[in-house]
Amino acid sequence: MAEGRIDRVAAPAPLSNRIVNGLRRMDRVVLATAAILLLLVPLNMAQFRESLFFTLESLLWISPFLAASIIVGAGAKATGADRQVAVMLQGRQATAITLAAAFGALSPFCSCGVVPIVAALLAAGVPLAPVMAFWIASPIMDPEMFILTAAVLGLPFAIAKTLAAIGMGLLAGFATWSLSGRAAFASPLLAGAGGCGSCCGTKSAPAAPEPIVWTFWRRPERVTQFGSEARSVGFFLGKWLTLAFLIESLMIAWIPGETVATWLGGDAWWAIPAAVLVGVPAYLNGFAAIPTVAALLDMGMAQGAAMAFMVAGAVTSLPASMAVFAIARKPVFAWYLLMGLGGSLAAGVAWQLAS
Repeated sequence: MAEGRIDRVAAPAPLSNRIVNGLRRMDRVVLATAAILLLLVPLNMAQFRESLFFTLESLLWISPFLAASIIVGAGAKATGADRQVAVMLQGRQATAITLAAAFGALSPFCSCGVVPIVAALLAAGVPLAPVMAFWIASPIMDPEMFILTAAVLGLPFAIAKTLAAIGMGLLAGFATWSLSGRAAFASPLLAGAGGCGSCCGTKSAPAAPEPIVWTFWRRPERVTQFGSEARSVGFFLGKWLTLAFLIESLMIAWIPGETVATWLGGDAWWAIPAAVLVGVPAYLNGFAAIPTVAALLDMGMAQGAAMAFMVAGAVTSLPASMAVFAIARKPVFAWYLLMGLGGSLAAGVAWQLAS
């Protein structure tokens, strides 16, 4: 060692600093989920077990829908169908919005399951207006739900809910089209949302996209693309839905159904607006909502409030809103909520006047 020099070995960082740095690198959604569960253990062990079981059960229930939507979304990107759809919808806004609203009302996708499809379409260059029409209409009704709704709540209610789905889709689509020139809607998706990397802003579709490769599994590079997209979207939706279902379990435990019935009962003028506001955070998948709403109607809920509650819960429920918030820029997220709230209110008032 040279004279006058002292070799120094860098001291390890304190344990507290390493823990803090590790937490900063962790996914914030996963961290929030873990923190809630850890807090429940010492505070209320019974609620911890109930919330954990509820979250796992909800994820298991929604897994087929999520798997289908992930496969469709990843498949559209791997085959190149998303770019073809973008070309088809360019310059045909009115027709595209009408078809998107009608198809959305008949599609089997829930409000969360449709997110990867929406992200893929927007990333491919499909205009926001028809996508918004499909986005809003999709979770409200599907063929199986129509049959169950008619059996429990009556055929008129089921028909009215279907018309509400189409009407809300049309309202959202054409309202978005009227504002499509605004800078806030120019790039709907957040960078990296839905596994599409930095290309998630809406962009013009290529003039001559490559032909669709339906048998994409025969091309290794497309199989790799499919797998990467599916993994990214699956993790993205899984983490957000886990947190949303966990929060939902606490809401169910702390907000009794009798309280909801009291708020929404009778024919007071505020019953329908209150039903919309209550339906926003209350996650009710279409099938679970049917017997719940039937019981609330027996307890005195107004018909219009029942319609508003079901529609608002389907479109702007906590899991759906969190999924949209995670992929969309703030102006688009706010617009999505506004369309869901406004449409739910209009559907409730219309059904109240008609019933």
